[in-house]
Formats: sequence, structure tokens, C-alpha cells
Amino acid sequence: MIGRLNHVAIAVPDLAAASALYGGALGAKVSAPVAQPKHGVTVVFVELPNTKIELLQPLGEESPIAGYLARNPAGGIHHVCYEVDDILAARDQLKASGARVLGDGEPKIGAHDKPVLFLHPKDFLGTLIELEQA
Repeated sequence: MIGRLNHVAIAVPDLAAASALYGGALGAKVSAPVAQPKHGVTVVFVELPNTKIELLQPLGEESPIAGYLARNPAGGIHHVCYEVDDILAARDQLKASGARVLGDGEPKIGAHDKPVLFLHPKDFLGTLIELEQA
């Protein structure tokens, strides 16, 4: 069902410092920050030859990333995103197998302007999984 790894998301307390680290010390191509008010985050994407790293900073105190950083002040891996060919078919198959889809179960438009869903980390070895329509 899952296709290629789209990105690994890392929650960070300081997006400018994290961007400078990836762009400077690691020499990666880093996008400009983009606010995603619907998701409560500001993001940058670090372009790699085979995937991306998404750096997430909370956009306000109500952001789900703010809660994550309260528990993990230095930041850390927040989720892994896999591509799927048909997000509704993937959702239905996962639900039929007992996996929990977060939220209302309907895809939302993600940072890449494509439909996304999140799967409960307790169903996937403690890892929050994002599925994105390819």
C-alpha cells in the first residue's frame, strides 16, 4: 500500500537555527519558511536527493507541535510521511484492519497541497504516520 518515503518531520523550537544548521553545517538546500495556519505550524523543507526533511515550528500556543515541544524541549522526530496512490482506499483498508485514523477520518490538505491523513502512533510502533496522496 505505501509508496515512497515523502518526508521525515522534525519538530524544532527554533526554525531559523534549524534551517541554518541544515543549510550551513550539512550543506543542504533549505526552502523558505511557510506558515501553515490550518495546521498550526511554520515549515521549511530540506531537499535531499531521495526525500525531504520537514522542519516544524509551532505557529501559536495551540499548535499540536507546541505540545510536542513542551514534552521534548530540544525537539525531535515528530512523524514519518509515506505516499499512497489512493488515500481513501488506503484509509478504508487501514480502518478495516483496525488501525485508527486521527481526526474525523477525512483527508485534509497538507503542506504540499495534497490530501493527507494521520495514523495513531500506538498502532504503528509508537510512530505517528502521515499518509499523503501521491
